[in-house]
Amino acid sequence: MKAIGITEYGGPEALELLDLPEPQAGDGEVRIRVHAAAVNPTDTLIRSGTRRQAGIAAPYVPGMDAAGIIDQVGPGVDTRLAVGMPVVTIVVPSGTHGAYAEKIVVPAASVVPAPRGADLVEASTLLMNAMTARLAVDALELSAGDVAAVTGAAGAFGGYAIQLAKADGLRVIADSKPEDKALVTTFGADEVVERGPDVAARIRAVVPAGVPGLADGALLNGLAVPAIADGGRLVTVREWEGPAERGIIIRSVRVRHSATDTQGLERLVRQAELGVLTLRVAQVLPATAAAQAHRLLEAGGIRGRLVLDFTDFA
Repeated sequence: MKAIGITEYGGPEALELLDLPEPQAGDGEVRIRVHAAAVNPTDTLIRSGTRRQAGIAAPYVPGMDAAGIIDQVGPGVDTRLAVGMPVVTIVVPSGTHGAYAEKIVVPAASVVPAPRGADLVEASTLLMNAMTARLAVDALELSAGDVAAVTGAAGAFGGYAIQLAKADGLRVIADSKPEDKALVTTFGADEVVERGPDVAARIRAVVPAGVPGLADGALLNGLAVPAIADGGRLVTVREWEGPAERGIIIRSVRVRHSATDTQGLERLVRQAELGVLTLRVAQVLPATAAAQAHRLLEAGGIRGRLVLDFTDFA
């Protein structure tokens, strides 16, 4: 079986074609013939070694988002899933287990039918970023009518965070470059301020007392803290722990802990079908161009998700 992965940490050029044993679905698992895999920042961090110690002993296959067709169902899987069904899944990479592969085996609990009305390329951009956004909005612990701020609002996480916050009845202040203001407004942001290291002051200009919660998709960390009201919450997606002050609570979210939340994944699919969540594909590249996709993502400015096409990969 073919896959794209690394045998040592490095730049995008470290990604190479691998020949791996074909995986078999075990108890409570399904095998998916991958059609599309989204490229996420976590993929580039692990490839470069930022997320791990140097010196991999075995090949590593990145990728957390996949869409494809079930081609094998293991024992103990209920009738919710069947061979031939188009599905999406969150993959928790480990060694050669990652989404950049011809076939993947995942827990049935991590697999849900693909959104109706979307093709598999579009569908592959949904779950990892949308579930991360869902966890972040939940961690803000706000009530309908409260104000939430979202940084990195034009990105995949930021767009979903705005849309989910609005669906929960929150008022949203978001940041963007001037050229992205119209895009961020289409996500439902009530106020859009210019992004940058001084964004906290601009948020305070809109809400002088500070916002009770901020989802930090831009990874501003301490630079975002002044935007938050006393006793408010900052939610980060990169495990920043502070320090903060004024009783501000910092929470980090990791999507791997919700990869088997089947009901939560199904809810995100329904919201995509209803148009609550917008599936955004920035560019589609063949799987063999994974290195190019990593270069594009690391260069910045991507709006939506880069997607690797595995349909001609076998």
